[in-house]
Amino acid sequence: MLLQLAPAFITFLLTVIFAPLLILTFKKLKLTQPIRVELPQDHQEKKGTPLMLGSVFFVGIFVALYYYTTSPIMIFLIATFILFSFIGFLDDFWKASKQDPGGVSGKTKLKFQFAFTIVLLYVGIDLFNIDTSIRVTESFNIVLPYIIYLVLITLFIVGTANAINFTDGMDGLLGMVAIPTYFFFFVISEYTEVKVFCLVMIATILGFLIYNLYPAKAFMGDTGSLAIGGTLSFLAIIENVEILIPILFIIYLAEQLSVIIQVAYFKRTKKKLFRFTPIHYHYGIKYGWSENMIVTVFAMVSWAACGICLFYYELFM
Repeated sequence: MLLQLAPAFITFLLTVIFAPLLILTFKKLKLTQPIRVELPQDHQEKKGTPLMLGSVFFVGIFVALYYYTTSPIMIFLIATFILFSFIGFLDDFWKASKQDPGGVSGKTKLKFQFAFTIVLLYVGIDLFNIDTSIRVTESFNIVLPYIIYLVLITLFIVGTANAINFTDGMDGLLGMVAIPTYFFFFVISEYTEVKVFCLVMIATILGFLIYNLYPAKAFMGDTGSLAIGGTLSFLAIIENVEILIPILFIIYLAEQLSVIIQVAYFKRTKKKLFRFTPIHYHYGIKYGWSENMIVTVFAMVSWAACGICLFYYELFM
């Protein structure tokens, strides 16, 4: 356990040290967050806040790699993080440098995500001996044809990565929600490298939150959120707990579904079902919840989902 905690402790300290330096650098380079004009005034006031502080997560990645330089499992997880973070960086840099809230086109990002996912799946299936079964209980699996499995899992990874990305919309929100999800994988995994990776991610997120909780001194950006999305999605595949995703990822899925439902409802009725999406904005605009209250409630739901999934896993899987 001490060997697993050491990288996390070092990561936390280094994150706390390097984050202010990155914030100053982004300020000097004027790489700041543009704000969508339709958002309320309290969000407009955040214009000019440094973006891409999610790049500080690479501190944890380097620490993990230092401890497990020759581990194929750790290298795979780090490669997943870097590839998805690269997509996020392209989007963030476009937004910040051009002050364009739209960023890189959705089609371009999806092309990268599908390409990286297919390559990573090809490697991961062999590395982790992943089969085409969906585990429901210890004694019952749903076995899918190989092609159908690959298609479904590819769509799942890309969709989930984007769902997690949608959650990064308020000060501290994604960080607070992601910690219990990584904790779940830390508890259930039999791979030491997976445990260390999850602890390192928790540690670097905790260090990041010092500067990102309301009022945020900097934002994570897609550089961090897509990396979190990609790694959490692949962890679900590696640990063969796809059946638990609707509960474990409930916040991320609710954020994404709120956008999908809003668009479909508006096309049909020309009216909005929610005041604003992703849904975390809805609670602030319609019900007057503060950012801190929304983040706290969403984090509590994420911890509850983690607890339910741990209970099911220990009892049935």
